[in-house]
Amino acid sequence: MHCRFCKTTLNHTILDLQHAPCSNDFLTFDQLYLQETTYPLKLFLCTNCYLVQLKEFKKARNIFNSDYIYHSSYSKTWLDHSKEFSIDSIKRFNLNTSSFVFEIASNDGYLLTNYLDNHIPCVGIEPASEIAKIAVQKKVPTINTYFNYNFAKEYLLNNKKADLIIANNVIAHVPNLNNFIKGIKCILNTNGVVSIEFPHLLNLINENQFDTIYHEHFSYFSLLTIQNILLKHKLVIFDVFELNTHGGSLRIFAKHYDSQSHQISVNVDKILNKELEFGINKKKFYFQFSKNVQNIKYTFLQYIIQKKLENNKIIAFGAAAKGNTFLNYCGIRNDLIDYVVDETPYKQGKYLPQSHIKVVPISWITKDRPDVIIIIPWNFKDEILDKLKFTKEWNCQLVTYIPSLKFY
Repeated sequence: MHCRFCKTTLNHTILDLQHAPCSNDFLTFDQLYLQETTYPLKLFLCTNCYLVQLKEFKKARNIFNSDYIYHSSYSKTWLDHSKEFSIDSIKRFNLNTSSFVFEIASNDGYLLTNYLDNHIPCVGIEPASEIAKIAVQKKVPTINTYFNYNFAKEYLLNNKKADLIIANNVIAHVPNLNNFIKGIKCILNTNGVVSIEFPHLLNLINENQFDTIYHEHFSYFSLLTIQNILLKHKLVIFDVFELNTHGGSLRIFAKHYDSQSHQISVNVDKILNKELEFGINKKKFYFQFSKNVQNIKYTFLQYIIQKKLENNKIIAFGAAAKGNTFLNYCGIRNDLIDYVVDETPYKQGKYLPQSHIKVVPISWITKDRPDVIIIIPWNFKDEILDKLKFTKEWNCQLVTYIPSLKFY
């Protein structure tokens, strides 16, 4: 196996989560009796460019298809974050009715609606067909396809270049990084800006966020690595921000290397130096991670088994993909967790892959009054704790497990 950026042979495994199904492969009742396909979930470190990555066992086209059911618009926290981003970008980059905004992996159009509300022309690219249909129903211009260099070339035959390209929380899903960035450079206007958001590798390691590792996330980025990837394609980062989303993310703004617009901010060196101080470019930084992950598994299993022995009713909140990584690595099945509640209608009535835990509406909580609720999407912990305040009426214990076991 070779690094998907620099092609160096990969010899260093930093975490092995064994075999698992794809985290968004939810099951119908009839599928519970069929053999599930699982793939190795092993994390590699490239010691040349320090890109952390998985092998591509399942092609992206077979993941982001008509069955893909992740909808960004079901989290108020995420919607607020996205609206703030759009307002800030309109102001900072002087976007107006003559500008053009291009979003890669636009999901159900939740972000682009903010630009349309300000009469700024835009278009989204979304590979998951059912989700793209929802965006179109919202009157968000959406093309149902994959973004790559070939698409970018064909698109420009009849369309203008973009003043702002948004690629937020998509680059981790891209198996061919060089082709993807080449496509971005192709459609970026002379003084245009590309925004890329991604979970920060530094936080993933330091905060033991191993449940964010699953097959549709092919790569895990530091600022150091993303800077080198962009520079190879004559794009330069001129600003970067640390965000609270997804357990700690980076938002970078980049431009053409020869563009005179936008001075390079001191933030770039500041965060690069922070990474280097932690040793992001040293092998030893990564090798305690596996031990930390094992400790989380053992501690959580000890807790949940004891609760079950005490005849507690245990459920989970949020059928998030990250939860499937966690549950399957820990070997948890529906004998330990009765069900998981989720507000996404498309998931309700289905079952989590491998663990076979049923997804049900949130109304079941009031009906069953469980003793323990495991919060799966811990990155939305504050929003979820607020939603579940009513469970204190019967002293329900709320639990998160990243970066360690905590009770509320």
